[in-house]
Amino acid sequence: MKSSLGVFLAAWAALMIAPFANAHFRLLEPQSWLVENDLGDPQKLGPCGGTSANPGTPTNFINKLQGGQILHIKLQETVFHPGHYRIALAVNSRAELPADPEVTTSDSERGPASVAAAIQQTVQAPVLADGLFVHTARQTEPFETVVQLPNLNCAKCTLQIVEFMAKHGYNKDGGYFYHHCADLEITADPSKPIDTRWVPKH
Repeated sequence: MKSSLGVFLAAWAALMIAPFANAHFRLLEPQSWLVENDLGDPQKLGPCGGTSANPGTPTNFINKLQGGQILHIKLQETVFHPGHYRIALAVNSRAELPADPEVTTSDSERGPASVAAAIQQTVQAPVLADGLFVHTARQTEPFETVVQLPNLNCAKCTLQIVEFMAKHGYNKDGGYFYHHCADLEITADPSKPIDTRWVPKH
C-alpha cells in the first residue's frame, strides 16, 4: 500500500511540475533564418522565433530550392516536452502564415496548462504537414521527415516549423508554442504545372 501511494504521489508531483517546464528545439535542416544557440534559442515568439527581450540575429541565409521537389526537414529537441510539430509555407509575406492552432487547456494551481492542440487531418495551404513527431517521451535522436514543396517561384518564401507543447504553462511570448523559420528561394520546375494553392503576387 505504501509503495502504491508513493508511486501515486510521485506521478502527481511530476504532473504538477510538468506544465511549467520549458521545451526547446533546434532547426537543423533547412538552415534557420536566425542564429540559434545550443538550445535553439531565441524561439518563443511567433511566427518565426526570437523573444520580446531578444529578437535574435538573422543569419541572412536563403536556402535555394526547386519547386515540386522534396525538402528534408531535420529538428533536434534539446529540452524535452510532450507534443508535436506543424510545418507551413508563406510565399508573399509572413502574414500568410497560419495562426498557432487552437489549444485545449486544463486548470492547475499555477494557472492554465495545455492539454492538446488542433491538428489538420487533411492539410490545407499554407500548411504542408501537421501532427508530426507526436511524442510523450524524451527523444535523443533528431526528428526527420520530408515534405513536398509546391511548384512555384518565390524569391523569399518562409518555411515555418511550430512546436506544440502539452502539459505546459502559458508563456507571454509564445503561448504554448515555440517557433522557427527558414528563408527559401524557390525556382519553379518548368516541366511541372504551377501550384495554384500558393499564388505569388507580382
